[in-house]
Amino acid sequence: MDPQDKNMYFIITEKLDYPSHIHAGHLCYITENRYTSVFVNTESPKQLPVTFMGSYGHTNVKVVCMESVSKKEAELLQALEEDSERMKWFNERQTLKTALDLTVNTPVIVDGEGEKLRGIVRHIGKLTDLKGSDPISGMFFGIELQGSDKGKGNTDGTFRFNTLFSCKKDCGLFAPFSRVRPVVPRSLLPSVPQPTTQAQTDHLSLGDRVTFFSEDDHLYHGVVIDLEENEGQQFVHISMDENGKIGDTVKVPLDCVAKGEVLLEEPGLEYMNVDSPLEESKMNAHSMDFSVNSLVEVTLGAGSSYGTIRWIGNLPGREETMAGLELEEMKGVSDGTFKGQRLFSCLPGRALFVKLRSCRPDSRFQKQSTNHNEMTPTNEGAEREMVHSVGKLENIAPISTEQVNQVLIGRMKGIQGHCNSCYMDAALFSLFSCSSVLDSLLFKSTEPRDAPIQNTLLYDIVNPLRSTGFVEGRHIMKLRQQLQKHGYSNSFTTDEKDPEEFLTVIMHHILALEPLLKLSTGGKVQESYCYQIFLDQNHSLVLPTVQQLLEHSFHTAALKLAEVPSCLILQMPRFGKKFKMFDKIIPSLRLDITDLLSEGPQECMLCGQLALEECTDCFKDSVFSQTGFKLFCKMCSSQVHAHPQRKSHRPNTLEVPEGFLGRTAPHVLARDKLELFAVLCIETSHYVSFIKHGPNSQDWIFFDSMADRQGEKDGFNIPQVQACPEVGVYLDMSPVELANQVPRDMKGVAKRLFCDAYMYLYQSTSMCLYR
Repeated sequence: MDPQDKNMYFIITEKLDYPSHIHAGHLCYITENRYTSVFVNTESPKQLPVTFMGSYGHTNVKVVCMESVSKKEAELLQALEEDSERMKWFNERQTLKTALDLTVNTPVIVDGEGEKLRGIVRHIGKLTDLKGSDPISGMFFGIELQGSDKGKGNTDGTFRFNTLFSCKKDCGLFAPFSRVRPVVPRSLLPSVPQPTTQAQTDHLSLGDRVTFFSEDDHLYHGVVIDLEENEGQQFVHISMDENGKIGDTVKVPLDCVAKGEVLLEEPGLEYMNVDSPLEESKMNAHSMDFSVNSLVEVTLGAGSSYGTIRWIGNLPGREETMAGLELEEMKGVSDGTFKGQRLFSCLPGRALFVKLRSCRPDSRFQKQSTNHNEMTPTNEGAEREMVHSVGKLENIAPISTEQVNQVLIGRMKGIQGHCNSCYMDAALFSLFSCSSVLDSLLFKSTEPRDAPIQNTLLYDIVNPLRSTGFVEGRHIMKLRQQLQKHGYSNSFTTDEKDPEEFLTVIMHHILALEPLLKLSTGGKVQESYCYQIFLDQNHSLVLPTVQQLLEHSFHTAALKLAEVPSCLILQMPRFGKKFKMFDKIIPSLRLDITDLLSEGPQECMLCGQLALEECTDCFKDSVFSQTGFKLFCKMCSSQVHAHPQRKSHRPNTLEVPEGFLGRTAPHVLARDKLELFAVLCIETSHYVSFIKHGPNSQDWIFFDSMADRQGEKDGFNIPQVQACPEVGVYLDMSPVELANQVPRDMKGVAKRLFCDAYMYLYQSTSMCLYR
């Protein structure tokens, strides 16, 4: 949240009964102070008093009828005129997130009344002043049109006599984010956390609800009935709640009282005993191993609660070492403040301060024995020391086809999922289980502050995965905590993310890996880590291959590859994560990128001679195949374009390397091809992955980090890796046969690969040797 903006923003997601004129897609907001005051009185409020954009006063709206949006997202959505349009684009969150990444001077394609126009972003911001009491205005993009699209705009950069940028007459236009997309799609930049600013007063008043420590180190709550000062020391008289164990009223030193909300899980829970039932010796042994970001468990009045240590130290008036926990559930008493002093930051009602010795390791992340029922504690340092002591190399090779059945297949195999981690589990398993294409991430020199993240990747995740076939969920949580601590997102440990967001943070912001993808457009080279496939609205694809999707996307955006990538990460076209553009997509096991390269010799598609021309107009001509760019030698181009239907085409001259010109004999040119090695799929917001681990059509495995679960609230997820040779059966089918397959009747897990693909990962077996 913007530290200068004291509001929280929401979008209405369904039609309200009252007020009846508010439809789904309308934006509203609530001040932070009012939001906090709601939680003072109610643990899980069913309504929030919000103010609708364009109106005054506040209205109580059901929480289930709203979803939270950031200020930036609200500004983008506010630029849209109709509520229904806002709702449509809110559901397409990918487009919204991409818009947040746009910056001034970014080349874009803008929808200009049904025509795709090329331009450059020259301005990002509001067009008009704030309306009435609204705290925000719509955010628009000022575009300067380029090339043949100059003169198709409606402004010179001026809006209502206010110059926002400068360009020639009718060479500019202003558009909301829904009409703008980057020419070179980039991976999403991670969000930047903003400090929590929960307002709390340092002074107590009669009637305030408080939480306090008693002499027996238990935690109680009650209401202030009197304040007293005696010999320079301040005391608080508190009326205990009905079931208090030490009397109806108590007198407590002010230092032991915290003004705040005790958000109880159950009405009958009247105090929280934070002493662990473990033996004293065991508690002391565990507490010696704990540090900030350790995952722990504590016993409260209603049973075990789980959280992460965010602070360790001494509280005023208490000699024993204390720990500040960020709990997974709303069972805490503050947002990380104690007596008005901020010790760490978290959501309101998630912070709890307990004795460090009362904490014990989170039992959900203990290593299992072979029967999956017994739990044995593990020690991270001991594990790493053992790996080195037995002489295992630091760079363990990926799992080979011959090792897959022995090392990877089975339950409790792969990476154990926990708390919305499936996006990270699937991405890491895909990249490192059976491929070494990005192993340079693990060994490249990096900044000292980033070395712990690299060590966690190598020693705690990749090496265990490749040597034993299993990674405990606590190691993934450790990586998420490290990323959150670095400030790239304040919700890495709790919220679901997109794989491309995680990969961009790791590759670009943390380990500074050279961009995987270099794209040539308009004579300039632009760089990226992932490529989002976009298609022209008039495409004719029905059951496309990945090869066809990539070629059509490059054709639409006028892109070329500046060089052969060692690793190509492709995001499939979707209307947001929830809406697929195609019912099925056929995997291309080998991706031929020869015709997509901006440099190098090309073959005439008809005779095999050296190609000298490319015709983009022929690309969609039904006479030709739907696959491949249309490249011709001089003779074939003349013959093709002699046809009356193609006389209006304008072929482009190719740049042919010196040494190839003048040759007349047919050439057999080497084709540049990439091999498919993994596919990430998504269904109902849950990511899984498929790995192509060998040369045979049956060499496929399927990974799900949360395939099963043992126990409920106090349980843990069971990851699973299974062979899926049925995939090869469907890949051997003709397009007609595959189109006739009913998804629900497809064998095994094949349906998920063909119908739910989100991201394809390709590698160049030659180029990865040089990166």
